[in-house]
Amino acid sequence: MRLVTCEKDGRKLVGVWIDGDRHIVDLALAARLAGEADAAFTDMQNLIEGGERAWDSARRLAENPADEAVFETAVARLLSPLPRPVQVRDFLCFEDHLINAFAAAIEVRASIADDPAAKRAELEASGMFTVPKVWYERPIYYTSSSTTVCGTDTDVIWPAYSNLMDYELEFAAVIGKTGKNISHAEARDHIFGYTIFNDFSARDEQMIVMEGKLGPGKGKEFDNANVFGPCIVTADEIPDAYALAMRARVNGEQWSSGTSASMHYRFEDLIAYTSRAQTLYAGEIFCSGTVGTGCGVELQKFLKSGDVVELDVENIGVLRNRVLREA
Repeated sequence: MRLVTCEKDGRKLVGVWIDGDRHIVDLALAARLAGEADAAFTDMQNLIEGGERAWDSARRLAENPADEAVFETAVARLLSPLPRPVQVRDFLCFEDHLINAFAAAIEVRASIADDPAAKRAELEASGMFTVPKVWYERPIYYTSSSTTVCGTDTDVIWPAYSNLMDYELEFAAVIGKTGKNISHAEARDHIFGYTIFNDFSARDEQMIVMEGKLGPGKGKEFDNANVFGPCIVTADEIPDAYALAMRARVNGEQWSSGTSASMHYRFEDLIAYTSRAQTLYAGEIFCSGTVGTGCGVELQKFLKSGDVVELDVENIGVLRNRVLREA
């Protein structure tokens, strides 16, 4: 299924995309018209927590819906498919991105210093911008904000404290089953589906605060910074999540191109690692981190106010947002 959360006639609803994404089935209405309970379809979190019984019911309703439960996608506004995730973790799964980003980070940090040459030499000598040994030993991540989430075709306001705005081409797995101490062999069964993630970043602020060795802070925490969508594709509809072409376009021009095949760590690795001595809950999102060359900083190209960024991941769709400077 290709599941969406959207707003229509002032009402937020969960639906299934059909007819090549041209129409949406309102699952709650389809259930009521079929004389069935609709509690699992009141929002995406409830659908995920409903487990396989709810998922099977959704598939059946979408296959033969009552006409009254179907409407054109064009008359609705798509939201983030999971508007308020239980938790969001962003990992660093792509080695190429890490190598490229460290080299670029030196240039960005030097460019905003009073003496760029001296700052560049200082950073290169510090050893802070080489891939650490621990990255090859453990999947590194930070916990991102679940309150700054938005969806496709929503404007992202560039914070006034930043002069360097960037996108990040990622995709993500949505956890479908709660569990703890999940084995690698069992981890795949805990994935509900996949979506696209754009981790918008105020690069200059990020580079400054990360010298404190704690996290990206306000470099990645501002309203609408975490964009998911346009849908969640259930895992059964993607035969191989590690063979997906990934592209980013800015104003229609391709800037980035990569593939999920280059992931050093896979979602099964992330789930097995993170669930050690900790319960993972249905509705959490695990983000892949940026694919190699999947952001402007790697290319030394940055966004301008008014730019439209499109992230295109094979079998999932296109996630589109405009960036506007804060007034």
